[in-house]
Amino acid sequence: MSAAPQDPVVTGLGALTPVGLDAARTWEALVAGRSGIAAVTCFDASRLPTRIAGEVTGFDPVAVLGEKRARRTARFSQLAIAAAREAVADAGLRIADAPDRVAVAVNTAVAGVPETQANVEGLVARGPREVSPFYVPTTIPNMPACEVAIDLGAHGPVSASALACASGTYALLEARRLILGGEADVVIAGGTDAGICEVMLAGLSNMGPLSSRNDEPERASRPFDADRDGFVFGEGAVVLVVESAEHARTRGARTYGRVAGAALTGDAFHMSAPERSGAHAARAVTQALERAGVAPGELDYVCAHGTGTRANDAVETRALHAALGSDVLRVPVSSPKSMVGHLIGAAGALSAMVCLLAMRDGVVPPTINLQTPDPECELDHVAMTARRTEVRAAAANAFGFGGQNCVVVLRAAEAAG
Repeated sequence: MSAAPQDPVVTGLGALTPVGLDAARTWEALVAGRSGIAAVTCFDASRLPTRIAGEVTGFDPVAVLGEKRARRTARFSQLAIAAAREAVADAGLRIADAPDRVAVAVNTAVAGVPETQANVEGLVARGPREVSPFYVPTTIPNMPACEVAIDLGAHGPVSASALACASGTYALLEARRLILGGEADVVIAGGTDAGICEVMLAGLSNMGPLSSRNDEPERASRPFDADRDGFVFGEGAVVLVVESAEHARTRGARTYGRVAGAALTGDAFHMSAPERSGAHAARAVTQALERAGVAPGELDYVCAHGTGTRANDAVETRALHAALGSDVLRVPVSSPKSMVGHLIGAAGALSAMVCLLAMRDGVVPPTINLQTPDPECELDHVAMTARRTEVRAAAANAFGFGGQNCVVVLRAAEAAG
């Protein structure tokens, strides 16, 4: 089977991550295996059990937005705006030519938690007048999507969905639906989160899924390793320009690849733990492959969810074995979270970007810190160093708290027909 010729295509990429302030530098660092995880600097984390994170450093919101707008915009929106501008410029897209046909689907998970903490602290310490009049409209989950639409002048459908760690991947599923349903010619799609603050790290630390390797942060995120002890919390934004194939063809746009298929399933099992058999995650992989017209034997790469928690990595392995069958050990698998941590709402969009650039460059970035693969996680791991290999079809996995399993399959542009 082959991908349908009407599959939407990706024409632009934008990213701000713990390893780079744009897509090019992020990709270069991921291929080189460089970690962006370090001690927390944005607040005093000395009293917390976990004091490391994947921070976006060097970003100047005033330079991007101007002083007034930066002051009235939450960080997760600031990052989204910057990533969206980069993606649109990369695509060479003129939104003003048909703004009603340009949609925005920028998702988030934790939204404005740092701003909430700051305003609550002001309220408790000094009273109601210390709460910003911009607190509510800047921190609600739809605001990055709305801010991106305002910034770009996009008047098509604007949506925001919260699927925890699967949010960024779901934005691509939504983009595909909007385009194939005829509601838009272009969708600015992706995810963003900037939740690094004391209350968030305290809550996650008490819950149990965070790594506590405070003395060796660059080695803390260890997906699929036998010595893994949890994920590393991160922040960032990744945005893609997704277009109908006809729209991209008409304007002569360069394409990175096709959003060939996607699927969303539910564990309906637990508020945070994955269902142990992996059956519903496997169903998401299987359905996404079927909708993309890709047989398991044709899959060339899986950008894994790969968080580094004991349960998640084992369950994802079971899901891949169930979905790919006898082909599972010939498909390279890696997790960029080993270098950037878990970008939460942006994680799935980053995985999609990794798949597309792996197709372009013929190289799969590694899972660093994977020194002793867990026997329970038997896969073809791209461990420690990048691997040169042709990638024509790739899957980006994302499995969120609450049991939301979203998988997107991307194909090389010329593979369709």
